[in-house]
Amino acid sequence: MPRDPNAPDFEPVSDPFATPPKWLQSATRHFRNLILLVIGLIVGFLGVVLGYYYHLAEKEDISLVGKMPERSIVYDWKKREIGRLHGENRTLVTKTEVSTYFVDALLAREDSRFYHHGGIDWRGVARSILRNIKDGGMTQGASTLTMQLARCSFEIREKTLHRKLLEAMLAWRIERTYDKNEILIHYMNRIYFGSGVYGVELASQAYFGKPAKAMGLGEAAMLAGIIRGPNRFSPFRHYEDAVKERNTVLDRMLIHGFVTVEEVAAAKAVEVAVMDPLHIAEPPVSYAMEVVRRDLELILAQQETEEGGLRIITSLDIDLQRTAEQSLETRLAEVESRSGYVHQTRAAYLEQKQAGVAVSPQYLQGAVVVIDNVTGGIRAVVGGRSFQESQFNRATMSQRQIGSLFKPFVYAKAYEHGLLPGTWVSDQPIQPGEIAWTPGRTWSPENSDKTFQDRFPAEVGLIKSRNTMSVRVGEIAGIDQITGLARQAGFSVPTEKSPQIYIGNLGATLQAVTSAYSAFANEGAWMRSHVIRSVEDQRGNQIYRQLTPRVRILSPAVSWLTTRTLEKVMEPGGTAHTARLQGFKAPAGGKTGTTNNYNDAWFVGFTGELSCGVWVGLDQQKSIIDRGYGATLALPVWTDVMVFAENNGYQPKPFRSSVNLTRVDVCRVSGGLATLNCKAGKHAYQLEIPYELAPRESCRDHGMFNLAQPGKGDGKGIIGKIRGWFR
Repeated sequence: MPRDPNAPDFEPVSDPFATPPKWLQSATRHFRNLILLVIGLIVGFLGVVLGYYYHLAEKEDISLVGKMPERSIVYDWKKREIGRLHGENRTLVTKTEVSTYFVDALLAREDSRFYHHGGIDWRGVARSILRNIKDGGMTQGASTLTMQLARCSFEIREKTLHRKLLEAMLAWRIERTYDKNEILIHYMNRIYFGSGVYGVELASQAYFGKPAKAMGLGEAAMLAGIIRGPNRFSPFRHYEDAVKERNTVLDRMLIHGFVTVEEVAAAKAVEVAVMDPLHIAEPPVSYAMEVVRRDLELILAQQETEEGGLRIITSLDIDLQRTAEQSLETRLAEVESRSGYVHQTRAAYLEQKQAGVAVSPQYLQGAVVVIDNVTGGIRAVVGGRSFQESQFNRATMSQRQIGSLFKPFVYAKAYEHGLLPGTWVSDQPIQPGEIAWTPGRTWSPENSDKTFQDRFPAEVGLIKSRNTMSVRVGEIAGIDQITGLARQAGFSVPTEKSPQIYIGNLGATLQAVTSAYSAFANEGAWMRSHVIRSVEDQRGNQIYRQLTPRVRILSPAVSWLTTRTLEKVMEPGGTAHTARLQGFKAPAGGKTGTTNNYNDAWFVGFTGELSCGVWVGLDQQKSIIDRGYGATLALPVWTDVMVFAENNGYQPKPFRSSVNLTRVDVCRVSGGLATLNCKAGKHAYQLEIPYELAPRESCRDHGMFNLAQPGKGDGKGIIGKIRGWFR
């Protein structure tokens, strides 16, 4: 048989290994199944772990990502920022309010694949694992921006595998709740940039003195570099390191195509100007801000205040506040420099403190409160000379004896009961049995000048602050009527009744006294003083509005008559007339007050728009200085504040009055309508008075026909009209 030319030159030999033996086939099959089983177990285990951490992530309130404890901003009544309370030091912005340079720098430095992953960058995870194996430790974490946002939003602090897994699942949830741009702006608003600053807007303001929208390329790169190490790369503390990190960020921006070579070179060649770190120091807490904080905690729940982000509109006036603070310090320093002043001075205290001597502030203190008469809103509140040296607020917390400051309320109630300003009142010592008192006891207060006179018109007792006259005036109204009015006006009155209340033997805060005085300028209507007008939440919704009702504590007629008397305190011969000599011109009324041994010096006065109270004294009940009257210690501060108000928007205006006035001839002895005999005996005088308070009966002490009858408007009764015909 012929040979096939295509046949091989040799005979094939069978390969004994071409078909693996059955035992090897079985072993291979078992090994493959084992590998699959291990892989399955690993996958199953990972599934269980991830499921567990997803379950943990599901328990978290994902809306917290967009809720940031921004500080609450406090504004004055003209919407000027005063300061901030609670929350973290940040200002929220939108993406359009941030420089695109910063957005690109952030992505280049922290997460270049941000728009290409779902919260977890698996490429980054693999790269991180390989790098950590190579380095032999946890040198890279592969955290995306979304994972960092999760960490900051839910305060996951520990550096463990547990944290990373929880971060990953939270990031996965965040990506399915918010779009990429929302995640990015939440991150930029939340992240910490060192030096107590949170969020890109405040960071740009703090480091570069400009809004985030205005950042240049070099500034944006430097700010993005700070995130990795807020302390290490702080341009305030380590400027050279911050510059190196800026350059690193610029290089990464070039690699990822955000900038050109020319732009990088130009940015590196420019020195970034950094602000002075002192300008972002915590603003000094003031007495005014402390009052706002206290009142805010009274009207809102703790959670609402701590979350921050509120807009708090107050009744304060920044300019008046500063003027009051400056005047108080200047005027009290002048008192401390006077001959005969024996107490610690503030200058000496500061000198000792600077020298390292352990010394407490016991120098002369004071307080100022300014209140809007119509609304009851506090325009300024100063509780001492330095909040940093003494946080005790003497304007709102200190109960001091008010003395003569209470007398206008005594006279107002007596006017209501028929007393007229020109009626004679004795200034002689109080006699036993003359006033309502416990049987068997006598009490006769002294006058401040240690003298007693014969008699004066009733209003002189208020203008000159005569104690004996004030006691007699108080008896006309009665102690029950006086204490009732005191409570209506906001004073705390002792439960035990005592005629000593007629001369102000009760304690009150300066805020309470000033608030009570505002009723005289407001036709007898009083509103409890307050400092917060309204509060808005982060979305601009009004969650609080001040709605304090007016309380009528005096009739407009009585208020008018009392105010006319208090105006005379400011005129020549009155205890506060020096305010006019210092340039104060507006129509005003007021009252000085000086307690025993010159322990307290007061002045409270009011115009048609504002009431202002000033107290001066030592925290310890000691004599301030010999002849330390309210007119010499407190009145100068009052005048400074009110002259400033008069010249800066609070224009002088007459007191509001809706009462009908009449002119009548009255007897000084009886208070009745004057008769011909009253005139002959030189007891008659003419009085302009609200019609409803005018006497209706003729003088019974002197007899004969009265000279005039009360009439509405400018009427004078029948006889008065007849007399007018011949004028």
